[in-house]
Amino acid sequence: MELIEEILSQNNLKEAIRRAKINKGAPGVDQRSVDELDSYFEKHQAEIKEAIMHMKYRPQAVRRVYIPKPNGKKRPLGIPTVVDRVIQQAVA
Repeated sequence: MELIEEILSQNNLKEAIRRAKINKGAPGVDQRSVDELDSYFEKHQAEIKEAIMHMKYRPQAVRRVYIPKPNGKKRPLGIPTVVDRVIQQAVA
């Protein structure tokens, strides 16, 4: 089995969704929460897999927030969409 097929296998994607839900996190630019992952992937999994297999998938923009630091300055933090987090988790 090729690596990309293993990454996109049903079991690996289910585990990636499970881990993304456990990690929680704020919504990205699409405002989709981790609670919506199951229904979203149920509807769109085939097209996401197809886009990745044909190298057409492009991650969405990352939402930028600033976290206060103890010294009074702020540090930038990028928040990817939950779909991109699932794909990152599947690759990991």
